[in-house]
Amino acid sequence: MADRDGARAETETMLPSRQSLGLLAAATVLAVGTMVPPPAAAVTVAGQRALAVFASALVLWLTRPVPYVVSSVLSVALLFALGAVESFDAAATGFTSTLVFFLLLLLLLGDATTSVGLDRRLARRLLTAESTPRRALRSVAGSVLALALVMPSAMARAVTFIPIVKRLAAAFGSGDDGFETGAFLVLGHVNPIASMALMTGGGMALVTSEIIATSVRPITWVDWAVLMLPPTIALYAAATLCASLFAAVDGETTLGAPAGAQLEADGEGPAPEADGDEPPSLTRDQRLVGLVLLGAIAGWIAGSFVGIPTVLPAVAAVVALSLPQVGVITADDIAGVNWGIIFLVGAMLSILDALETTGAIVAIVDALARWIPFAALAQWQLVAALLGLAVGIRILFSTGSAAIVVALPIVLELASVFDVNRLYLALTVLLVVGSTTILPFNTTAVLVSMDRGPLSHRDVASFGLVTMVLAVGVAAASWLVYWPLVG
Repeated sequence: MADRDGARAETETMLPSRQSLGLLAAATVLAVGTMVPPPAAAVTVAGQRALAVFASALVLWLTRPVPYVVSSVLSVALLFALGAVESFDAAATGFTSTLVFFLLLLLLLGDATTSVGLDRRLARRLLTAESTPRRALRSVAGSVLALALVMPSAMARAVTFIPIVKRLAAAFGSGDDGFETGAFLVLGHVNPIASMALMTGGGMALVTSEIIATSVRPITWVDWAVLMLPPTIALYAAATLCASLFAAVDGETTLGAPAGAQLEADGEGPAPEADGDEPPSLTRDQRLVGLVLLGAIAGWIAGSFVGIPTVLPAVAAVVALSLPQVGVITADDIAGVNWGIIFLVGAMLSILDALETTGAIVAIVDALARWIPFAALAQWQLVAALLGLAVGIRILFSTGSAAIVVALPIVLELASVFDVNRLYLALTVLLVVGSTTILPFNTTAVLVSMDRGPLSHRDVASFGLVTMVLAVGVAAASWLVYWPLVG
């Protein structure tokens, strides 16, 4: 206990130092970018100052000396104060994006699913106790994938299933069957992959679809499902299989009694239907949330054919659940939303708009082209280099959506110069970036799984490389075979 307290005290004394260094580095980058003349004629003064704001914002977001909301608002204000844009309205254009509102609405709908207990009810209905650890692992993975259709947050899905996995592991006993390790690999590394199947599946898919819509071509909810659902399911299945092999999950040992009996004892799993008893019916709030979510999905599908903006069904769903007669979404739920990631995305979109308007992105691409001989590379080598750039940026960030907001516009600009299919490249970047977790903080679901489960840092990094390689393979097969087939 004393050692733990000592380690905690040491961490607390180190943290302010890291935060102070972050503030100093951000201020230094901003000062240099503001006062030093542009190094090349291709970079205007406004462009260099936009780049300075971009670099300083990255430092603040990575070191987090202040909350995301504060650093994001500061970055927008600096765009205007330093003359990178002509007005404050132009500096805040990112916050007028549909993406910001859509992300807020999806977070509220996901929180509503959790607050009424619908997520746990669905998990218990979907998960059936199996006789071997390997079958139980497949059941957990399939249930997580099914729950992703109505719950966009991978973090929420991980939190939902952790108690169920713990009870299943207890039912299997303390033997070295690999089930718990494999299950936590699924919850941490494989679970976020499910969020890429649908446009409304989570922040990474939303960010990518918005950038595709503004930079490449319009894309509907159904378009996204056709393009991404089969590759995502294939990647998810392959990653689940590798998790089973990685953890050496036992596929032979059987139980003398069903695991479900122990699960029911604590109310944490699928309840067996003994003596013909039906499981308890859904509560009023659970039925309302379920119907509203099904209505939103129906609206997204229909809107893809009749031209209804994707955000409108989400607005209708949130309004319906907020009505006084319903009362599922309240003021407390809105206050509890992760505003930090919403402001970060809005500020990043504002900065990217300023970089594009001032020509700074073109200057970045020109600089990269001078350092790396892109023109001499074959197309597959060029794509590999661009993916390497995206993965390098991904490792720096704690959320995949923030990494995609930063990396994808630069990658697509390079792709346009060298005549690479930008739609396929954007989807490939999503698959690879969304499947790459080298450090525990790269994905919140992995961080929670590592904290609550038996995973080590080596497990996290090793299996993160496995999922990244699988994503590259699935993306290559999709690029060469599936995406050209569906057009």
